[in-house]
Amino acid sequence: MLSWNVAELLRATPGTYRDYPLDVERLPIAEDLTTAAPVRGKVRLASTGRGILARGHLTTALPETCSRCLTAMVSPVEVDLEEEALPSIDIDTGHPVDMGSEPEALRLDGHHELDLTDAVREAISLAEPIVVLCRPDCRGLCNECGADLNTDPTHHHGEADLDPRLAALAVLRDRLDHPDDRI
Repeated sequence: MLSWNVAELLRATPGTYRDYPLDVERLPIAEDLTTAAPVRGKVRLASTGRGILARGHLTTALPETCSRCLTAMVSPVEVDLEEEALPSIDIDTGHPVDMGSEPEALRLDGHHELDLTDAVREAISLAEPIVVLCRPDCRGLCNECGADLNTDPTHHHGEADLDPRLAALAVLRDRLDHPDDRI
């Protein structure tokens, strides 16, 4: 559950808070991405005097593919969430609040419900690793045939025919590799 009625907190003294456990089985993050593990953690909702401050620490996992060997894997993700939500309806009068000064702010709905679904999705999406490796020493795939070098560490194709345009560089490489052998 990522939604709470916060009417009581809106009327409370600033600094008053409530802690809520969070346990969502699956959460769609984007059109082509859903969490691979439950989203778990704790969210603290606190009155700020003008709205509600939501802070939380959440853990989940995302289905990923290793960037080197293309193995399917699950990548753990931890996120810290901090969002301030402002009312859209005045708690005392029931009149709409002017949203012109902060149009992009997270808003409570007309029933004083705080929905953190989009904020959690965004936080998880931003925490997704850019480069995912199945292990730190992943050897990847063979450039020639695509064989997984992790499962066959002795894999090789022998000496390839050297492009004649690179022959002079090969001679130089051999001289640098063996400086004591004068040719």
